[in-house]
Amino acid sequence: MKKLLLGLSLSLLASSAFAADAIVGEAAPIFIWTGGYVGVQAGYAWSDGNIHQNNGPGFIESDPDGFLGGVFAGYNYQMSNDVVIGAELDFVSANVDGSGQIFAAPGLPFPGGVGTEELNWSGAARLRLGYAADRFLPYIAGGVAFGDIGISSNTGVSSFGDTFTGWTIGAGLDYAMTANLLLRAEYRYTDFGKEALPAGVVDLTTSEVRLGFAYKF
Repeated sequence: MKKLLLGLSLSLLASSAFAADAIVGEAAPIFIWTGGYVGVQAGYAWSDGNIHQNNGPGFIESDPDGFLGGVFAGYNYQMSNDVVIGAELDFVSANVDGSGQIFAAPGLPFPGGVGTEELNWSGAARLRLGYAADRFLPYIAGGVAFGDIGISSNTGVSSFGDTFTGWTIGAGLDYAMTANLLLRAEYRYTDFGKEALPAGVVDLTTSEVRLGFAYKF
């Protein structure tokens, strides 16, 4: 009986070890982030926008907000220590605008005067740095930003616009749903800088939240 029990015990141990080996052998491989990708994105922006009169005291606080959407593409390289570096380009069409009271000077509103500032599109060229945790990739990113900004008013002054150049920085999380399909959530801050247009000195900074979906090659 003892020999029978010993034999059964050894058999169960061997079966358990074989089952464990089979489970390990069937485990999903660690996801590798190296490769190119293209995707679509959409989001919402809120801004701090100002227009100041050229060489004068007049000003407008417009603070545009609104929605945006577009495309992005990039390439990741995963190093042996799971650090991921990459580069990315993106472009969005924007419906981000805001209006404010025109002040001829602090405390002196221009009667009935309203000025509008709007972001029509923006794009960026960014470098990314992240850390791969299997299918999760938290990252930070920053680089050069471009945006088409226009201003107008109801006072009969002509509308003006130009392409501004500034900088952007942000953080996000990519998640690999499958070997090829990626999801993204991101926050970014962008300063488009200041530029003197005929109607005044214009500046705009934006905060944005974006959601994206991409295909990895």
